[in-house]
Amino acid sequence: MNRAQSPLGQPLDRVDGPLKVRGQARYAAEFDVPGLLYGAVVSSAIARGRVLRIDSAATEALPGVHLVLSHLNRPPIASYDEPYEDADAAEGSPFRPLYNDRVLYSGQPLALVVAETQALARHAASLVHVEYAAESHQTDLQAVREQAHPAPAEVPPPRGDFEVAFNAAAHRVEGEYGTPVEHHNPMEPHASIVQYQPGGELLIHDKTQGVQNCQRYLEQVFGLQDRIRVLSPFVGGAFGSGLRPQYQLPLAVMAALALKASVRVELTRQQMFTFGYRPRSIQQLKLAADGEGRLQAVEHQAIGQTSRFEDFTEHEVEWSGMLYACDHVRLGYRLAPLDVYTPLDMRAPGATIGVYALECAMDELAHEVGIDPLELRLRNYSEINGNQGKRYSSKELRACYRQGAERFGWSRRPAQPRSLREGHELIGMGMATGVWEAMQMPASARACIDADGKLLVTSATADIGTGTYTAMTQIAADAMGLPMADVEFRLGDSSLPQAPLEGGSATVSSVGSAVQRACAGLRQKLLDAAQQSPASPFTGASPDAVEFIGGRMCLKATQHAVELKRIVEVSGALESEAHVEPGEQRQQWATATHSAVFVEVRVDEDLGTVNVSRVVSAIAAGRIVNPKTAGNQIVGGVVWGIGQALQEETLIDHRLGRYMNHNLAEYHIPVNADIPGIEVIFVEEHDSVVNELGSKGVGEIGIVGVAAAVANAIYNATGKRVRDLPITLDKLL
Repeated sequence: MNRAQSPLGQPLDRVDGPLKVRGQARYAAEFDVPGLLYGAVVSSAIARGRVLRIDSAATEALPGVHLVLSHLNRPPIASYDEPYEDADAAEGSPFRPLYNDRVLYSGQPLALVVAETQALARHAASLVHVEYAAESHQTDLQAVREQAHPAPAEVPPPRGDFEVAFNAAAHRVEGEYGTPVEHHNPMEPHASIVQYQPGGELLIHDKTQGVQNCQRYLEQVFGLQDRIRVLSPFVGGAFGSGLRPQYQLPLAVMAALALKASVRVELTRQQMFTFGYRPRSIQQLKLAADGEGRLQAVEHQAIGQTSRFEDFTEHEVEWSGMLYACDHVRLGYRLAPLDVYTPLDMRAPGATIGVYALECAMDELAHEVGIDPLELRLRNYSEINGNQGKRYSSKELRACYRQGAERFGWSRRPAQPRSLREGHELIGMGMATGVWEAMQMPASARACIDADGKLLVTSATADIGTGTYTAMTQIAADAMGLPMADVEFRLGDSSLPQAPLEGGSATVSSVGSAVQRACAGLRQKLLDAAQQSPASPFTGASPDAVEFIGGRMCLKATQHAVELKRIVEVSGALESEAHVEPGEQRQQWATATHSAVFVEVRVDEDLGTVNVSRVVSAIAAGRIVNPKTAGNQIVGGVVWGIGQALQEETLIDHRLGRYMNHNLAEYHIPVNADIPGIEVIFVEEHDSVVNELGSKGVGEIGIVGVAAAVANAIYNATGKRVRDLPITLDKLL
């Protein structure tokens, strides 16, 4: 293999694909454990109050029922009365299942029934009768918006004088934008198997985006240091729902400890609506520009909902202070506590809804000024992050605009709404900018090569469907000059080297950099081993004098080569572990991924139905490790953005404080018939600052800006602005 044939940057198939299509990839609830018992959760029927009585007599009388667990008989828990948190915790007191008789939200777990089969457990749980003392509740953000308090978030301070600049500007627009509650709804429901082992050790299979986060959480809560191992080799989608340990995990541990037996707890689809979600938001935007469309003033104020026991925050308004050049900016972010569960990060948290409002307001400003929306963005282009006052380490957003517009045919867009039609369909075109952080987190990896020349690389990261297995295999194969078939990457085991939560588009930049560094250490050990013999042609050679190609170590000057397995046959297996953290040079720069999204819609003038007919998404995300898996990530994000714009919302009956469409029949998401051809362009972008790989990550950026582009296209088609998502036909009619 020569360097031109390196797997890095190639659109390779997923290495875990064969296991998945053959049904051999095991997910959290699918492991065969001897003597396994099954748990079913009893959920609260009220939104606020107290539990007066739990009548489980009928349940306990059923043959095969082993336990009915509630706050009345749960085992002692080490830190339930003391503060504790997990790696993705919000500020406040985290929810503690079966803590006491208080009911904090509708759907709260009140009891766990453990039986010999799943069917029996669910039937038995339905027989548990709970008596309540209900109290008045509030679940409507709109009703309490005036009582919201400042969010405990790092909102950039104001700069300039917004009021003076806004009032003096030639053009002004202002509007209020609303986004609904959304739930993650991955294909795989949340589940945990707690395998009780002799001596009280627990081997746990859990659906999670961070096995070590779950391990630390359980050790802290139950006081079981060094007795817990968490496994999660495959995850059937998560989108942020697996960042925090969900309540089925501690419930399964409680039951296993109480019974000294192995227990599985799997949530139903309805119960998937009883924990974190994307919060509802109300956002007010004010933009002002001079006669040529240059921004003079920007204000972005947001109100989000949270629970009464935690203040959930996300980066919702910061994007309006960094995406465009403006000297007068005022940002604000408040929270309104409700009788609901705490929200949770959900794909591109904060940016998905914050950039939606900003980019719709920018489209309105373009119409007010009378210039093309793309031209407005180019006139306000900025090479620095205004919130930080730092120049970007790389920013190829101009290329995204140019290449995306050319591929889409943006020059053919009619400036006047309602001026392009075909039969009874109005046709419109819209665009928006996308932005997301380019983060790197501390991470470790271990690389080991054996006498067969096979490389094993390990890290306790996750693969939630993003292609982590494949990307890490490519990075390791490139670093060691090995064919992909000779490299194995293992993840999802809390006993492996430390890794951060898989989220925020930071896995490739974090874990990938650790993998690359571990392989560099292994190359040095191979060279050291080859130099042990005085007669070795590698004696005295520096690392720069050798290269690794096709499973061999080659001396560049003489072309002398030796197979790696020959070195290991003499030295024995060699391994190297590396830990990486963000470099100091990052502190001097702003880092971000960017995109430009172009959308065409067709709106039925009589029925108000909207069909998205074309999408082009141009992405600048540094080095792309695998264009195929990365392209799939962008396509998935675009699909979700279309759903966000047109269909997706969790509906709540505020009289009951309960979600009503808590199933996949009534929670509307796009299907194949809703989705057109989606074209993804990866713009070439080089960045030596973000990390050693130069990769920024693509998991989040794909969804950002899509909903705004759809909304802007609908305006171009119909002349009607709908600022509340989703844009359903009743709002258009």
